[in-house]
Amino acid sequence: MVWLVILVLFLLGCLFAMLGLGGALLYIPVFHWFGYDFKSVAIPTGLFLNGLTALSAAASYQRAKLIDYRGGLPMVVTSFVGAPVGAWASGFVPQNTVILLFSIGMVASGGKMLLSSGDPEPVLLMEPKLRAWITGVSGLFIGFLAGLLGIGGGFLFVPILIALGYPTKQAAATSSFVVIFSSFSGFAGHLSEGHFDLPLLFGAGLAVVVASQLGAHLMKRKMKAKWLKQMFGVLLIGVAVKLVLGIHPF
Repeated sequence: MVWLVILVLFLLGCLFAMLGLGGALLYIPVFHWFGYDFKSVAIPTGLFLNGLTALSAAASYQRAKLIDYRGGLPMVVTSFVGAPVGAWASGFVPQNTVILLFSIGMVASGGKMLLSSGDPEPVLLMEPKLRAWITGVSGLFIGFLAGLLGIGGGFLFVPILIALGYPTKQAAATSSFVVIFSSFSGFAGHLSEGHFDLPLLFGAGLAVVVASQLGAHLMKRKMKAKWLKQMFGVLLIGVAVKLVLGIHPF
């Protein structure tokens, strides 16, 4: 069963690297569906893989000069602070509540991406100081959610960056840079609680690093912005529905 899980994660890692996401949006449900405990194994393992996927993809995007480091820095700092707090808070929230919150966030983000998929690419960035305030405040909130729900926050970072005027590919690449820090910060919070499965981390980690390089290459060379938004939206909504249908009665 472990090898089947790793194969699925390889395919997902390729897909999510194209979207500028770490992949925890699906890594976590996959672990849950294969019988791993949602809070004690799926969430911390998903966060670790999320960080690895984003790190590997960001290295590829750096070579293509797609990452705006200065624009992403406020999100990095505040999400890094918020993620461990969210990880600590996850011990006080019931599992079904965590799954429901996770799903609501995915539906909202996926719907927004589908509705905007036909819009023209932005050509003007918001004024730098205002952009820094918006990204800083949103990063703190998203970091908290990342730690609480076991996500890197990319599914929220990308729409915010697009709304601030970033072209879709640059938003995805910059998001991958930000997600590195929120993911590993959230994972560290779970490690302090003793939540990890070392053999699973190692095998799955190797798979997603290789997959993310392939996905980043495809995004740079083959993908259109419209396709990225549509894939992003459909994927998020489909997984959210599947998760909600699988919630057991309280």
